[in-house]
This record gives sequence, structure tokens and C-alpha cells, in this order.
Amino acid sequence: MQSEILSSYATAQYLLVIEPHESLRNEISSIKKLFADKYDCAAAVIGKPNITLVRFEQYEMMEQRILRRLQSLTAEQNSFLVELHDFGSFPTHSIFINVTTQTQIIELVKSFRPIQHLFKIDKERKPHFITDPHINIARKLLPWQYEKGWLEMSHTHFSGRFVVDHLLLLRKRESEKTFEMIRKFKLLNEKVVTVQSELFT
Repeated sequence: MQSEILSSYATAQYLLVIEPHESLRNEISSIKKLFADKYDCAAAVIGKPNITLVRFEQYEMMEQRILRRLQSLTAEQNSFLVELHDFGSFPTHSIFINVTTQTQIIELVKSFRPIQHLFKIDKERKPHFITDPHINIARKLLPWQYEKGWLEMSHTHFSGRFVVDHLLLLRKRESEKTFEMIRKFKLLNEKVVTVQSELFT
């Protein structure tokens, strides 16, 4: 009984993400693996290619409430095209694929701010809303990995495009090493219309 009470207060890490279509995911995964092999960076192959929108920590007992709100918000969104072009970096530690069509992604992220209280476990652990969308190739690199890797990737060309018609919510429990998908949300363009009732006399 005591363990059940404690488990109800377990926390988990969550990611709300956009995933490219399968063939593009496979292509990017191949790039990540090549980078991992060439620059001794095993972490580069962990996790599937995606664009993170929101990252947060929350009690698992809040999960169903979060899922319901995300379901209603994502159903109102339109699908849209994302274009990828070449590589970028955060100096000294990360290399990624550039997302050149950022406006609609940033607007999508803004649409989740009204429910940010559901993503905040306490004052110290606030949700992170992405402002610079990208697809990671490798992060938390050592200085030599970054310098040599970026020297190569900055001269490497890449292009891709895909239609965003769904989002994924990923979860990683404290005992787990990787994120797992727990819900897929389709973008349905279902605008909520309030119909005023008519009074008949």
C-alpha cells in the first residue's frame, strides 16, 4: 500500500515532438550513426530524429489530464510543411540539422503556453518551450568532437522536407534510459465553434 502511494507521486521527463516521415528519419539516423562512429560519440545514436517543441518534468499522476488537454489543442491545429537545409551548431557542444521553415513551428509552440501550468512541477522545474527549432545530430560534445565534427558538417550539404500532420508525446521515467512514445496527436484543423443557443417563444 505504501509503495502504491509513493508510486503515484513518481515523476517523469516528457517531450512533445514533431517527427519526420519514416524514410527521412532513417536518412537522418544514418547521419547520426556515421557521426557517432567517426567521432567516438555513442550518444549521437540514442533517440530518434525529431524536433522538440516542449520539454518538461511532471508527476505521472498528472498524465491523463495533460493528455486530454493536448488532444484538444492539437486537434485545432493545421498540418504544415517543414523544410530542412544543411547543418548548424551551438558553438562548442552541439551539431544539428537546420529547420528553415520555423514560423509555423514557433506558432505551434505558442499555442501550448495557455496550459503551461500543467507542465510545471514546481517553481524550480519550469517547462522549456523551444524557440529555435532544429533536429539534433549530436549534443554535449567534447571540445575535440565538436571542432572536428563541425569542420566536416559545416561543409556537408543536406536537404529534406516533410508534412507535419501529427505530434508525439514521449516519456522517460526515472528508472528508464530512453524516451518512449505514449501518445500520438493528429493535427485535424478542428476549430472549436461556439454556437449561441436560440430561444423560441
